[in-house]
Formats: sequence, structure tokens, C-alpha cells
Amino acid sequence: MRRIIARWRQWLAQGSLSALGLAALAAVLALQWAEPAPLQRVRLQVFDGWQRLSPAPPARGTDQVVVIDIDESSIATLGQWPWPRTDMATLTRRLGQAGARVVAFDVVFSEADRTSPEQLAARLGPQAARALAGLPAHDAALADSLAAVPVVLGAFLDRQGQGRDFEAAAPFTLHGSLPTRDVAQYSGSLLPLPGLERAAAGTGSLTLEADPDGIVRRAPLMAIYRGALVPSLNLEAVRLAMGGFNPDLTTSDGSGETLAAPGAAVSVRLGEREIPVNAAGELWVHFPRTDTRPMLRAAPIITGEMSDAALAEQVRGRMVFVGGSAAGLQDLVSTPMTERIAGVTVHAAAAEQMLAGQFLRRPDWALIAELLLALLAGGALAMALPRLGAAKGAVAALAGVGLAVGGSYLAFARAGYLLDPTAPVLALLAVYTLETVLAFRREERRRSYIHKAFDRYLSPELVRQIAADPGRLELGGEERDMTVLMCDVRGFSRISERYTPRQVIDFLIALLTPLSAILLARKATLDKYIGDAVLAFWNAPLDDPEHPQNAARAALEMVAKMDALNRELASQDKVPWPGAVKIGVGINTGLCCVGNMGSAERLSYTLIGDTVNVASRLEGLTKLYGVTIAVGEAMAARLPGFALIELDRVRVVGRDEPATPYALLGEEGLAGEARFTALHVAHNAMLAAYRAQDWDTAASLLEDNAARYAELGIAGLNALYAARVAKLRADPPGADWDGVFTATEK
Repeated sequence: MRRIIARWRQWLAQGSLSALGLAALAAVLALQWAEPAPLQRVRLQVFDGWQRLSPAPPARGTDQVVVIDIDESSIATLGQWPWPRTDMATLTRRLGQAGARVVAFDVVFSEADRTSPEQLAARLGPQAARALAGLPAHDAALADSLAAVPVVLGAFLDRQGQGRDFEAAAPFTLHGSLPTRDVAQYSGSLLPLPGLERAAAGTGSLTLEADPDGIVRRAPLMAIYRGALVPSLNLEAVRLAMGGFNPDLTTSDGSGETLAAPGAAVSVRLGEREIPVNAAGELWVHFPRTDTRPMLRAAPIITGEMSDAALAEQVRGRMVFVGGSAAGLQDLVSTPMTERIAGVTVHAAAAEQMLAGQFLRRPDWALIAELLLALLAGGALAMALPRLGAAKGAVAALAGVGLAVGGSYLAFARAGYLLDPTAPVLALLAVYTLETVLAFRREERRRSYIHKAFDRYLSPELVRQIAADPGRLELGGEERDMTVLMCDVRGFSRISERYTPRQVIDFLIALLTPLSAILLARKATLDKYIGDAVLAFWNAPLDDPEHPQNAARAALEMVAKMDALNRELASQDKVPWPGAVKIGVGINTGLCCVGNMGSAERLSYTLIGDTVNVASRLEGLTKLYGVTIAVGEAMAARLPGFALIELDRVRVVGRDEPATPYALLGEEGLAGEARFTALHVAHNAMLAAYRAQDWDTAASLLEDNAARYAELGIAGLNALYAARVAKLRADPPGADWDGVFTATEK
């Protein structure tokens, strides 16, 4: 029954830990569902890490995008920006002649060229006007070049409400509601000059929105301008490159999807090519390494330094984006791959993905899948951790974290899915941390209880062992093979009658404290103090395979300590005369019942059994036989090598069966000495003669070896047998005498 109750208590404790772990899991799931800004930043940083580990592969052939860079060296060659429109016309014309598929300008030609003849004439006066009359306008030259090449011009959108209407060259076809909830909306614009806009094949928005941490990760494919959808520069360029199809936008309520919000953007279709976007109409950009895309300097193309053949080799059949990396153009952005790079590269990377049909996707079911995985992983750990323990639980939690993180990376690298491992990782860490901390606190409370319960009864080492492994502590009665020691102070009544109760207590504390320390050092459990007596036992609550030897050595050390204690007590005036304190020790080994015993209101960890009673009787026999330590026959059999002398065959009070007690004189060292060996042989011979009623031989052996008895501190035993032999010689016991002495006192 006790085991069943203990098991139920264990299950209840484990269940409470699991319940708290599930509560922590619920908090993590609620937090993830709310998607606060810090968790969103963590998610984005995870995706950034995957980008750096697995950048987009370099495009090949007609899927490749070439960037013409208006860099610092080009500005040093051609002069400060903006350059004359004739230079831009030369650049456009040469790209068209070299076979560029589409040319997209990440530049807004919103103002007239100040270097154009008509602009100079207006500023310089009539004489200059007459000299410049008839020269072609620079903007007209650029318009002519734009008309000859498929060109997309850029426009900036803002929310200031200024600027003319922006009409897309190819309006969107919309399936579903206008996605006004998430797609960026603008009311103002900075558009190219009307003549340039009419000459170009299309116009697209250049506006890029960075995340709160300043990093651009997505490229918008559309915006809502004054209530109408307009394309981005990259989408408009790809539209022209793929045949000029009108873009077809599908939103969630037009696609039948249920997990996204109504009216959220889902995908853009160009002909047969479907481009996945997020709810805001943005494409997750998978950036390549910066050294894998051709970057051509603008100046050598405009000046003619780059030959037609070399230019054609670089751009024929490919899409070309023109933009600037020069610091003065203020078009540098941060991406997951690099801290500062030209914004045109974002448009180029987005266009390259659309051409190749290779996309990163954050599906609308991703959050549900992440939360479900967190629920399964965190729930499994919460239920299993109390049984696994901290070490195995850590392995399980780390394995779960590894699977979540590794699965997220593989989904990114193999399928282009953006799945966030944060939810399952946080769930596992929260469950493990909370349950481990609570289990640790509970364990500490249990250890503290064990320390408080046992540190006054056990040695510190035993207390540490129980605290480290409480499962080794069996509460309740159990039968065990044990060694029991009873120690009593000789003549205590004569000592105590000379002092006040307070002085007697001081005397007992001064005496029993060092003796108890010896017992504890030898792994004893102190059961109780009975006035001037001490009851101790071994092999419970912890196993002690050497409990007979430990008890014997403890008793010998206690006896050896008495000389020093007598001197200390005499110097402190706690005993009436030097050497007044003597002890007697009885030790027995056998089966005992040990555990928490007593009443429902008060329990005591103690032991009962015949072994305990015999130990008490043995202690009493030490006075009769004039020895300090008496051990039982079973105890003596388990002390091979110790210096033991058989005392007698005696029938103690309360027992019918006779016992054979032994006097413990010393450890193995003494047993090997000649003085003990000689006495041992003579004493055994004396006992044999005594039991054979050979009184003369027994008396002779006692007389001849009296000095040896005295040398080993058992002169009283010699005197006892000498008196017995004399009495029995005078009054023989008869032929039926069995040699057993019957004790009449305890």
C-alpha cells in the first residue's frame, strides 16, 4: 500500500509539473499568435540567416539580369549627376543596339535637362537664344532613344498628395477585392516628364519600404495610387520581357483561400507565369551573392570605351537595370546579404526571380503549421520531461530544437518556403526551462527537508547521499540486516548526584557530542539518547555493506577517546574525579524492522527487533564480565581478523536460548600481536577446561595468564572466572551441567 501511495504521489507531482509546462506552452502559443514586433524581428533574422547560408543561385542565359552602375568612377569621368539627357540617350541607344531585352531605369527623369539648348537659352538671354536656336532638345533626344528600345522608366510615390495621375501602361486585371488593407497606398507622385513617359514602353514605382530594422527583404510588385493599382519597376520590366501581358492580380476572396484575410493579395500572373506575393503585394527577394551578377560601369558604355561586341556579349537577350551606387545618389539600401548596396539591385534580384520562376514563399498556412508544431513538440516535452529528468530532457529538447531549425532551413533551401522555427523553439525552451526550474526547486525543498530531518541523526556524508538520491530513502517500516550499538555511561548515578541538573546536562553534552561525532563519521544513524545512553544503528536508511566493521571500529574509537575526554572533563570541573567516566558498549548484528514508527501525530525514524534487545543485554553484560565492548555471536562471525575473546555461554534476561558473547579488544593490528595471540590460546584452553569441569587446569591457566588479561584491559574477566572456578570446585555443579551462565540482571 505504501508503494502504491508513493507511486500516486509521484504521478501527481509529475502531473503538476506537466500542467505547468503546458501552461507555459499556452503562453508561448498566445504570444506567437499575437506576433509582437520583437518576435517578428527574430523571424526576419532567421530568414536572413538562411539567405546567407543558401543565397540564390546565379541566373543564366535570358533569365539573367545585368545592372548598369552609375558609380563613383563613372561620375568622376562624366561629371556630376544628373548627366545630360544626351548621355542617357547614348546609353539607351547602345543598350538597344546591343540586344538588351528590356532596359529599366531606376532613375526618375522628372525635370527638364538644364543643359539642354532651350534651357540654356532661357537663362542666358536673347543673344544666346539666337546662337542655340535650331539645336535639338536633350529631352527630345532621350525620348527618341526611348521610343526605339523597350524601356521602363521609374517613378517615386509618396503620401503628400501632389503630382499628376499615374496611369499604368498595362492596367491590372483584378480577381477579388482591391487589397486596400495591406498594399501600400499613395496619393502623391514624382513622375517622368510627360514626353519621356509617353515615349517609354512603361513606368513603374521605385519605392522600396524597409523593415523596422532598416533592412529591405521584400520588393513590392504593386501599389495603390489614388484608388488604382500601379506596377513596380521590376514587375513592369518583367511584363515587357515576357511579352507585354497585362498583370493579373488575385486576392484571397477571389482565389477561394480561407487562411488569409479577405482582400489580401495572393499572386500576380503574367501570361502563364504565376508569381506568389504576400498580403501586401510584395515578393520575398532571394538575393544572390553580390559577386554573381554582372555589374557594368555606365561611363565606358556612354563614352564608347566598351566596344559594341563586348557590350552585346554582356546584355544581348537580357534585362538591363540602370541605377546608381554612388553615395551622392542616395539610393543605397541594406539587404540580408550586405549592409549597403545600390537599391537597383533589389529590383534586379526580384526581376531575376520572376524570370526564372523561382520564388520564396511565406504561405498563409505557415503560422498555423508553426503553432501546431510548437503545440505538438512542446506538449510532448511537457508530458515526458518529469519522467525523463533534466539531462535526458535537455537532450530531447535540443533534439527538438535541432529538428525545428534544421527543418526550417531545409524548407528554405529545398523548396523556397519561409517557415519560422521560432514558435517550436520557444515552446521547447519555455517548457524545459520552467519545468526544470520548478523540478529543481521542488528537489531543493525535498533535500532541505531531508537535511532538516536527518542531519542531526546521520553523518553529513550520508545526508548528502540521501539528498542527492532521495529514492534511496525508504519511508515506512522495512526489514533489513543491521548492526545495532548501545553505549552506556558507567556509574552515571554516582556522578549526577554530585551536580545540579544544569551541570548534568552540560556534562552529557560535553561527553556525548564527541562520541556521537565518532559514530556519525563511521556512517551510523543516531536513533536516540536515553539519558546517558546512546542507541545507534547501521545499514539504514542507506545501504552499508560493511556495517559490522564500521560499528566495531566506531566502538573501539569511542573507547580510545575516553582517556582524552576524562582529562578534558576533569579540567572543566565536569566530573568529580579524574577517570571517573567509563562506558560500556554492546553491539549486535541481525534482522531489524526500521522505518518511521510511532503515531499518526508523531513519527520517529527508529528500529525494533530482537537484535536491538540483545544489543542492550550485551551492553549490560560488559559490567558483569569486566570488559568495555561486548558483541554478539553473529557480529563476531562477521569480524574476521579483529581481536575477539569469547566471554561465555550465557542466558540473558528475557531470552531462553543461550548466547555466546565476545569481548572486542581491538582491530586487525592487535589481533596479529603475540600478546593477544598468547592470551587467545590460553583463554580458549581455559574455557574448554572450565566447561569440562577440569577446575585445576582452568585455575592454573587463569593464574598463569593473569598478567596478560591485565595487559589487554580485561583483568576483571580473569577475576570473574577465578571466582567462579573456586566456587564450582568447592560445590561442583553435577554431570548434567552445560556450562551456560544465567544472567539475573539486565
